[in-house]
Amino acid sequence: AKAFLDAVGASSGPLYATAFLRAGAAVSDRLNLDAEALAAWLAAALQGVRDRGRAEPGDKTMIDAWVPAVERAQQAAANGSELDVINAARDGAEAGMKATADLESRRGRSAKLGARSKGHIDPGAASTWVTLRAMAAALAEARAPK
Repeated sequence: AKAFLDAVGASSGPLYATAFLRAGAAVSDRLNLDAEALAAWLAAALQGVRDRGRAEPGDKTMIDAWVPAVERAQQAAANGSELDVINAARDGAEAGMKATADLESRRGRSAKLGARSKGHIDPGAASTWVTLRAMAAALAEARAPK
């Protein structure tokens, strides 16, 4: 959280810092995360972003990627592994990110663009997808037979 806060500019740094602080707190009683705990970690991260940024789905922000990421992660947690959960989150974030191209920005820096923001994906939603994609790749690599 501190690394994001220090290194990432604009509003994304504080949003991600809050997300990771909340996520860590949500699973602070564990040393390892099973599928359900990973889904809880992701849900707490989403809530941190929502609380800090006060955006809602449809505002064309990173929330538009986080919400479907968490929804899919929670579905995968019911019968899946940790890798299934993070892959589902990654895929949900990608779908949410792509869907922002059809939206008009109502929050964040691009809100001043209004209708001109249509046709472009939201950078915050893209960063959410990139982050979850990297997490999924790291977990897949860690689980790969050596």
